[in-house]
Amino acid sequence: MHKFTYRLDGDNIRFELNKDLGFDEQSRNENIRRISEVAKLFADSSCVVVSAFISPYRVDRALARELHRKASLPFIEVFVDAPLHVVEGRDPKGLYKKARAGEIIEFTGISAPYEAPENPEIHIKTHEVSVEGSVDIITDYLVSKGYID
Repeated sequence: MHKFTYRLDGDNIRFELNKDLGFDEQSRNENIRRISEVAKLFADSSCVVVSAFISPYRVDRALARELHRKASLPFIEVFVDAPLHVVEGRDPKGLYKKARAGEIIEFTGISAPYEAPENPEIHIKTHEVSVEGSVDIITDYLVSKGYID
């Protein structure tokens, strides 16, 4: 069985819909609020939305969850986790290097805070699990909850 899906991520949102926002705390809050509203609209049309964003503040993630709850739509928080040194080692765009050099300000995990989720539905430690293993964890969860066959 196939499911209509759409992936929302930083590149396809930040460069278009949210290009007017910066990276200060208020802009980050508004970025996640807008993304949450867009995800809710997609989900309301029976689309499975994969929303891949750095959401540094618990309050913003709670807002996203509440928007979906009020619309009677499921919300599954997946905490994709790795130690900072591992993430810095993977840095494909060189952003951590620039942040460490002071070229990027308000960078999550370096010069801006990150509040880890306290009770995500799924917690994947990517330094311990392969991409394939991560997909299996998510798939198993979705099957166990009846979201997919």
